Amino acid sequence: MNILIYLFIMLATFLMMEIVAWAIHKYVMHGFLWTLHKDHHVKEAGFFEKNDTFFLVFAIPSWLCIMLGMMYGAYVAVAVGLGIALYGMAYFFVHDIFIHQRFRWFRKTDNTYFRAIRNAHRTHHKYLSKEDGECFGMLYVSKQYLEEAKQMNKVTKK
Repeated sequence: MNILIYLFIMLATFLMMEIVAWAIHKYVMHGFLWTLHKDHHVKEAGFFEKNDTFFLVFAIPSWLCIMLGMMYGAYVAVAVGLGIALYGMAYFFVHDIFIHQRFRWFRKTDNTYFRAIRNAHRTHHKYLSKEDGECFGMLYVSKQYLEEAKQMNKVTKK
């Protein structure tokens, strides 16, 4: 029974991370740490970006929760750390690989949800400054982008 509680905590943490990531993206990355995030919107030469350092914002708490939770038998902390880590992996695959194609995998899709994510992110990147942004989340997509993606799928399947 305990395992179900820990799985629930891990899943709840994963879902809450979308809200945390949205807030950090909007108020920190597009706020006082814009200098680190700017090269993600205005491309500079090279594979790595200053923006890549933001993974530490999530990796360090995840690692500490897992490590300290295991050391002290605080398995709720381990579950929280794993939820953060799973969100980090999802972020890497969805944002860096699927959306930005940092690795040339998953280039084509006619999946409505994935098209909606790409379109929302494209909207986010049309702003080259830290002001006037929109679509700060990663996995949650508003109904507007889902409807647009459905329409795109209907057009491409004809």
